[in-house]
Amino acid sequence: MTVRFLLDTNALSEPMRPRPDPGVVRRMAEHAAEMAVAAPAYHELVFGIERLPLSRRRLVLERYLEEAVHASLPILPYDATAARWHATERARLTAIGRTPQYIDGQIAAIARVNGLVLITANLSDYQDFADVETADWRQEY
Repeated sequence: MTVRFLLDTNALSEPMRPRPDPGVVRRMAEHAAEMAVAAPAYHELVFGIERLPLSRRRLVLERYLEEAVHASLPILPYDATAARWHATERARLTAIGRTPQYIDGQIAAIARVNGLVLITANLSDYQDFADVETADWRQEY
């Protein structure tokens, strides 16, 4: 199958929450072969795990990262095409007083240049980016 969806960090980590949203988990299962992860979102997940003290929770998260994410989902790079789009959008948004978070811009750029729907619970983080399609799988899709 073709990749259609790019998971934001919160969507990627949803299955590991104490009470994961059933809609997100169901859609992830339905679209497993159509999902990818942005390298910056992967970084955020790894960084969060690395900051945890050695514990059962950390071991569970490391296993999820290795088995459910790294081994199962393509990790799309922040390449020159994404960087150029990101720089242009960041300049445009900064000029109108809406400077986005840098990592959100990277993730948006990867979604945009690859023509993917960005799956996130934080729709407002991406609303100002031009031509970035977003969806919240906690809601009807």
